[in-house]
Amino acid sequence: MSNLNGWGLTARLISKHFGTLGNRVSEAIANFDPETATEADRDRLADNLRSAAQKLAAARAAFDKEANDVVKLRQLIATDEQAAGTLAERLASGKILESTITLFCDELEGNKARLPQELQEEADARQYMDELQTIVDALSKQLSEFDAQAKKAMQALSSARAQQDLQQLRAERQAQLAGLQGMRGQSSALSALTRRAETIRNDAEGLRIVTDIGQKPLDQAAELEEIRKSVSQPALGGNESALARLQRLSGKPAEEPLALAKS
Repeated sequence: MSNLNGWGLTARLISKHFGTLGNRVSEAIANFDPETATEADRDRLADNLRSAAQKLAAARAAFDKEANDVVKLRQLIATDEQAAGTLAERLASGKILESTITLFCDELEGNKARLPQELQEEADARQYMDELQTIVDALSKQLSEFDAQAKKAMQALSSARAQQDLQQLRAERQAQLAGLQGMRGQSSALSALTRRAETIRNDAEGLRIVTDIGQKPLDQAAELEEIRKSVSQPALGGNESALARLQRLSGKPAEEPLALAKS
């Protein structure tokens, strides 16, 4: 499927965090075919999604703990840094032992040195949580797509089976009709006659098209000649002789008046 081209990163993250589980999910994604989807395929995807969701919940709790540890450590360092200014005065006045100050300074320096590590652990926990979120989102989308496309495949399969049943029924009915006396031959002859008539009609139509194409230039030439004659023909009544006018009005051919004149 073209919409699975972006699953490479997801498969890598799954394999990184889940090992064998990741391999199964990656294989399911690569071999996903909604036309052959089964309930077992769907159950495997749902199980993978539940497993990833559980790990995501644990990762969120781990991140919250790391984030809280960073917050508490920063607050402790800030408080101790503020207290350091007053401890110097108390040490000078003898109100606090030097060994206590030494212990205080050791703890403050140790906390400051530990802060980068805590920040790194918080960042790692966040990254792990974000990657798991990406995986859960991808698996959720995959499951939704699986359901939608499996539904379409099942509908197509049901439609195909219904069509198969219909055609089978038609074939059975045709076989029954063909079994009646004389029906097979008549049906075959009628079909052959119908096909022959259709072929002749097609041939005739083809000849008509060719004839129309050839007739068009002739019609155009005749029309052009008619235009030329109408232009070159003298106007009636202008130079028309009396005899020609009389012949025209009488509706008789030109030779009839001449014959009458001779007689």
